[in-house]
Amino acid sequence: MHSKAIILPLQELHACGHLSIAGGGFCFAWTVDHLFSASDTGVGKLQLAEKTVCFHAMSKIADDIKFALWLLLLSGSSSCFGSDPDVQCLKTVQESVIDPNGMLKSSWIFENNTAGFICRFTGVECWHPDENRVLSLRLSNLGLQGQFPQGLENCTSMTGLDLSSNNFSGPIPSNIAWQLSSLTFLDLSYNKFSGELPIGISNITYLNTLNLQHNQLSGRIPSQFALLPRLQEFNVADNQLSGAIPPALQRFPSSNFVGNQGLCGPPLHDCGGRSKRKLRLHRINDESSIGAAAGFVVGFVMAFYFPHLFVFSQNLHPYVFRI
Repeated sequence: MHSKAIILPLQELHACGHLSIAGGGFCFAWTVDHLFSASDTGVGKLQLAEKTVCFHAMSKIADDIKFALWLLLLSGSSSCFGSDPDVQCLKTVQESVIDPNGMLKSSWIFENNTAGFICRFTGVECWHPDENRVLSLRLSNLGLQGQFPQGLENCTSMTGLDLSSNNFSGPIPSNIAWQLSSLTFLDLSYNKFSGELPIGISNITYLNTLNLQHNQLSGRIPSQFALLPRLQEFNVADNQLSGAIPPALQRFPSSNFVGNQGLCGPPLHDCGGRSKRKLRLHRINDESSIGAAAGFVVGFVMAFYFPHLFVFSQNLHPYVFRI
């Protein structure tokens, strides 16, 4: 049986929800989550969730699948690669946070389905103004509350997240690297995030900036943060962190670590240095006190039993004596 010729106008893609190849004969329903990942090249991920793909009159289904995927890639359709997941990403973020000032509610209106409509939302930056593909979310100082926003994993091409100067609380998700694997910029400063620093942050390998200052984070700074080769800015000042600063992070200024009473090591004071200095001072004071007391006792005894040994002079200080 020979394969029939395939004609696939791009307008029949129907926003990747249903792909139909004319010819009749066979329909293959396929549900796929992460179809492939190209994150190692910095390109991002192609994600089709719960999509149905139909193939007709082909002798080799595997070849049909490859051919259809090639057509999807060739089309370069932004609706295939960004629209559905990124719109769903923002919907979930809006639903998962508390917005007492209505900043997101008044701006993030999803009734419009035109290309690039989400790019006009407050705090949303897109890769291109005519496509619904999020480049970064900058939601600083909007009075937002609640825990870390949900649904961010659907913004698969997002490289920047700024939640600073809000009232977010609770832990930073342990699976943050899975949600935000392509980030280069993460700013969670001036919130109320608590708990330990997730080791998973070390898997966000493209991270250049990590700002966590002025929260309520506790525990140690994971040594795995040394696995962030592109890290240029790192700030954890004004938290409740403790332990030694990992050697790979000691290149950052001391101002980026201050405000953590239990934190030590360069560029701050040496671990145990303060307690050792205090111990030495106590020993010196104790020894000085003992020496002074012993000298007083000896002088008193000698003055009492050998008064003829003391010579007083008006030209000298009183109480000068010879032995």
